[in-house]
Amino acid sequence: MMGDINANIRGLRGIGEKKAQAFNKLGVFSLFDLISYFPRRYEDRSRLSHIALTLDGESVCVCALVADTPRLSRIRRGLDIVRFRAVDGSGAVDISYFNQSYLKDKFHRGESYYFYGKIQVSGSHRSMTNPVFEPENSPRRVTGKIVPVYRLSAGLSAKDISGAIEQALAQCIDSIPELMPESLRERLRLAPVELAYKNIHFPADEKTLEAARQRLVFEELFVLACALGRMRGQRSRSGGIVMPLGDIEEFWRAMPFVPTGAQRRCVDEALNDMCSGAEMNRLVQGDVGSGKTLVAAALVWYAFKNGRTSAFMAPTEILAEQHFDTLTKLLSPLGLRIVRLTGSMTAAEKRKARELLANGEFDLVVGTHAILSEGVEPKRLGLVVTDEQHRFGVEQRARLVGKGENPHVLVMSATPIPRTLALIIYGELDVSIIDELPPGRQKVDTFAVDESYRARLNGFIRKQIGEGRQVFVVCPMVEENDELPQKLKSAEEHAKELAQVFPELKVGCIHGRLKPKDKDAVMAAFVHGEIDILVSTTVIEVGVDVPNASLIVVENAERFGLSQLHQLRGRVGRGQHKSYCVLVSDSDGEDVRRRLRIMTRTNDGFRISEEDLRLRGPGDFFGSRQHGLPELHMAELGADAQLMQQAQTEAAALLASDPGLTFPEHTALRERVELLFSKNAQGFN
Repeated sequence: MMGDINANIRGLRGIGEKKAQAFNKLGVFSLFDLISYFPRRYEDRSRLSHIALTLDGESVCVCALVADTPRLSRIRRGLDIVRFRAVDGSGAVDISYFNQSYLKDKFHRGESYYFYGKIQVSGSHRSMTNPVFEPENSPRRVTGKIVPVYRLSAGLSAKDISGAIEQALAQCIDSIPELMPESLRERLRLAPVELAYKNIHFPADEKTLEAARQRLVFEELFVLACALGRMRGQRSRSGGIVMPLGDIEEFWRAMPFVPTGAQRRCVDEALNDMCSGAEMNRLVQGDVGSGKTLVAAALVWYAFKNGRTSAFMAPTEILAEQHFDTLTKLLSPLGLRIVRLTGSMTAAEKRKARELLANGEFDLVVGTHAILSEGVEPKRLGLVVTDEQHRFGVEQRARLVGKGENPHVLVMSATPIPRTLALIIYGELDVSIIDELPPGRQKVDTFAVDESYRARLNGFIRKQIGEGRQVFVVCPMVEENDELPQKLKSAEEHAKELAQVFPELKVGCIHGRLKPKDKDAVMAAFVHGEIDILVSTTVIEVGVDVPNASLIVVENAERFGLSQLHQLRGRVGRGQHKSYCVLVSDSDGEDVRRRLRIMTRTNDGFRISEEDLRLRGPGDFFGSRQHGLPELHMAELGADAQLMQQAQTEAAALLASDPGLTFPEHTALRERVELLFSKNAQGFN
């Protein structure tokens, strides 16, 4: 008889109120929640090892004979140990159990047992502490198999979880809905859903475990891709402002330089959206210096040609000023009226800007969050551009869009992300990628050094400044912290040190704890050449343009992800001067050396982001998870990039034939997609 997959776990044997509450803390309420509570890893207890061939720190399963009578020693009050020696044909291992005195009578000299645990090796001596065991002649329950390891919660043991899952599967395995069309499953050779759920928890062997994992990873990514694709489809059906007028070649001919093929392609993709009658919601991501601002300028000009105004919002005053200058140079000669609106403007300046906006005496407003404030009502708003997408939450972008009636939206990011991952992170956006740099854009020479190079590095800093250049120095912390096991450079202390090393130079310091206006003042002084060395935390990571800066030094470089190091490196090489990046690290870990080597060998942000994803997983890109997309339970974005690409392709093909998932054979898939929407309503805004 088929059980109800949505039944409460309280109906299972052995789960009372207390245990149910412990399961609830893990997000487990129904039988389906329970069977979807997947193991975080596995222990392979199916392979037997010879004692003599085991390595220090290795978790192994051995079959060994108890060679002496177990001894119970009481070390002190509250601590006793059962000890004995066990042997196989190859060698011996000393086994100890702490505070389990009853085990003294469980082991009998001359009898064989299976033991699973971690081996410790000291010279030729081997030992195991508290291994799992069972007699050789008894049914194999805890050894001889691949055993799942679950994330635990107070009040629940591993046995509680696996026992409950075993019961739940027995009750409802025939009720698990099959989400994927049979033709798709057969074509991709994916395991049936019942086999996948059974073998992800209780795998018969490695082969069936891998088949179960492939199936469930693909399903998770496929459901997410269907949810995002369906959302994009619904959005595209809502009424966007149609902008069919204007020949973009007119804009390109007016530019003082030739656009790259990638810039042209991104503009064409966006214009297709703006002319289609659908509301554009597009991400343009490109490496540092790839020319995203020119793409935005082309779209602002196109909106202007269609009688519409545009708003351009940047996360900081300094970036807003920078964009205002750039866009004024590009667009004013073409007849556009450009207004600036930032928090540091005087009350009179802000009032004047608001009047110009309210009267429609502008074509583009460039500013910070000040654009979101009450009383700012841009007329005929047709295009909204936000720079550095990850610095704005969903709500802020929605408020800016709310200043008009379904304006087109372009978001820009200088954080290169592998395309497949970008489609997940920026799920509600279509993605355009600028994957080539404009001609003449400099390669920044990058070196990884340790503390022994400090004197030479200081000499190099002095040489650069002597030639009229400026220097960034980045530290991982704002101030000293004695609680950390490793000595890290702090911005405040290091700025004082550098001021002593270079008494003839002007050293400034900037970090996230400064008030925004103080931060902007220090940054402005550096931009205007009044500071020679700017010591900072990662607050300078994004966007600031100082063409005269030719060197960036990153202290404790091992503390930063590759993508973050690449962003920091992008602060230099923005002018005509040869530029350098020096990564300082005393860490001798092989992983750190490998990561820093990648930085010295390539300036390609997309290649670096792929390595970062592979080495560190997606944490660097997801940041504070403000995008709000669902947490993945099975898929690992670094390891499963190929499956993700495949899932997105298949989801797009299925939605092309059934956009609303209304066909009877897609009912279960539609219900799962709707469940995903209901659980992650904030993210799918």
